[in-house]
Amino acid sequence: MSLHLAEIAAAVSPGAHAVVMLDQAGWHLAGALEVPANMTLLPIPPRCPELNPVENVWQFMRDNWLSNRIFTSYENIVDHCCEAWNRLVDQPWRIMSIGMRRWAHRS
Repeated sequence: MSLHLAEIAAAVSPGAHAVVMLDQAGWHLAGALEVPANMTLLPIPPRCPELNPVENVWQFMRDNWLSNRIFTSYENIVDHCCEAWNRLVDQPWRIMSIGMRRWAHRS
């Protein structure tokens, strides 16, 4: 996770500060975690998928491309997941619509 945060921090514009929302998985908030100086971690409450739009992305992928299957091997699982991910990446408008929170915008 520290390496992941370092990658994100490297993409932050000089002089800017990033806020990274994350769930409270143990590795997200581990005591040994190295958080870059240009970043603040914002843990969301547990069991609140409505506050974490990526949860809806994963659900969309399961519902549309990954459910009701029998996987034959680990490699088969990885292949199907990669195919689903690439299909989603080819549809940026879908990602935006899945992650949109109408209640989070002022009218």
